Amino acid sequence: MTAGPVRVSLIEPFLGGSHRAWAQGWQAASRHSITIHGHAATAWRWRMRGSAVTIAQALHDEVLAHGPPAALVATDMVDLAGLLGLTRRSLGEVPAVLYFHENQLTYPRQTDEPLDQGLVWSMWRSMVAADEIWFNSGFHRDELLNALPDLLSSVPDHDHRHLLDGVVARSRVHPVGLDAVRLSRAAGSGRHCEAPLILSSQRWHHDKDVGAVLRALIRMAADGIDFRFAIVGDETGGQADKLNPMIDQLGTRVVVRGQPARNEYESLLQDADIVVSAARNEFFGIAVAEAIAAGAWPIVPDALAYREVIPSRFHATCLYERGRLGGALRSAIEVITSGKPAVAGLAATMARFDWLVVAEEHDTAIDAVVAGVSRSAH
Repeated sequence: MTAGPVRVSLIEPFLGGSHRAWAQGWQAASRHSITIHGHAATAWRWRMRGSAVTIAQALHDEVLAHGPPAALVATDMVDLAGLLGLTRRSLGEVPAVLYFHENQLTYPRQTDEPLDQGLVWSMWRSMVAADEIWFNSGFHRDELLNALPDLLSSVPDHDHRHLLDGVVARSRVHPVGLDAVRLSRAAGSGRHCEAPLILSSQRWHHDKDVGAVLRALIRMAADGIDFRFAIVGDETGGQADKLNPMIDQLGTRVVVRGQPARNEYESLLQDADIVVSAARNEFFGIAVAEAIAAGAWPIVPDALAYREVIPSRFHATCLYERGRLGGALRSAIEVITSGKPAVAGLAATMARFDWLVVAEEHDTAIDAVVAGVSRSAH
């Protein structure tokens, strides 16, 4: 039986991009009453170190106004153990869920960038403190849990390896949601009236390796292959100084550049024939999933969360081995320009990530947490 609505406090100190889309998407579709406490999506290291203090005050004010929430959901950007300590008098025994969008242990670092031990151990303490630990993909869960034993063995004494089984037992997979049904395009749209449109929609950070996409496109242009290109990923804090000159080399093939408004972005998704990625890190891939839902053919690495988001029956036509991006793009363009069906049925599989489905899964999981089911695993 579905439980009645409860109040949930959702903590997201980095309230921007996919983090904001997840928080607000769940809030809008949930049968629970969700209050979001967040900060601007800047200074992420400071958010991880300092937000527990500032958000503790916001939670205290919420409790004074409305009483304690039934559950607390905090993302990996929060020092959850610290937050619970700071709010112990306000929140009492409110159960806490930790949601991982990414993690500080296995996230790819730039060359010569050391592991931030402070953030990694804060992450571990948050996992120990949480009643449940949610990951946005099974790939993400498995990668982090498999990396934890080495971390826990690296200390001089009093290691925490005896706590690992409990952390594993409390770990779940709860993907992010998207407006998949709304994005699904009507069959038979006039998508191929012009040269195929290739879309790059990922942020310009080192882990997404947008440069590899651009190098493949530059070679294709030099060989006279006809295509159009749209690049709309977030440039903030990225590699714009390296990528912009490469984009310039594509000349008039570039038809969209920059960050369009949401309605313009969704229109672009409807027009895109191919969505491309060369990512070295992807824990879910909401930008790619949205493009697939809108009907684009994904050309993405045969790795990471892509193998999970894209059903196995489409792997042969959508996933490429490292080093073979150019060949995969050329093959896709050849199929598209011939007018043959490309990946019929793939867009419909994204409906399992629609917010109407995902919000109910989240809500049901919260019901179980509130009922105390998960705490028996401690």
